[in-house]
Amino acid sequence: MRVDSGIWGKLTRVVILLLLLAAVLGVIILYLPLIKHNEALRKEIYALNTQIKHEAERSRQMDTAIRALQTDQRTVERLARERLGYAKPGEIMIRFEGPPLNNLPRR
Repeated sequence: MRVDSGIWGKLTRVVILLLLLAAVLGVIILYLPLIKHNEALRKEIYALNTQIKHEAERSRQMDTAIRALQTDQRTVERLARERLGYAKPGEIMIRFEGPPLNNLPRR
């Protein structure tokens, strides 16, 4: 058997539904800035982790170069020749320079 609660019963259900909807909307509005802030922090963490990986690789390369300079005499000799222009007695050095980059013709 169905009981008709009338207009007041229907209005009560509509008001309860609207109150629940308002509560859900209020929670969303309150937490939306936190969600955006959390997303921004995650992006920053990702960027920093990427930077850490690059710096670790650079550090590894520099450690390898330092180790080579400390232990390999040929590396020291090669760098002295390339960067400082040193040569052995009686040796003639020839340097090749590339063309200036600003005078290249445009294609």
